[in-house]
Amino acid sequence: MSLDWKTVCKQEDLIEGVGVAALFDGQQVAIFYVPSVEPQVFALANWDPIAKANVLSRGLIGSIEDKLVVASPLYKQHYVLSSGQCLEEELVVANWQVKLQDGEVKLAL
Repeated sequence: MSLDWKTVCKQEDLIEGVGVAALFDGQQVAIFYVPSVEPQVFALANWDPIAKANVLSRGLIGSIEDKLVVASPLYKQHYVLSSGQCLEEELVVANWQVKLQDGEVKLAL
């Protein structure tokens, strides 16, 4: 089955090692650019369900047990960038397949 892809922003809008927020299909998405790994770009919901705020794009990127994570800037829970799984709580934030193509960041619908 072929995926439908939609451009959410340009690659030049991304900052290495820092999240940016974008509006995609009516909701806020946190996009993280980590060019030293493959894939280089990750997309999670910007909504932190514990803090009840759109803040995940402002979190710090790091790694725990070989998993690339973002730490919520408010209560410090860690969300795995590739899956949205929270390491401290039994919850998962939405995540999207994402790719860089021709200087654009595209998310799968």
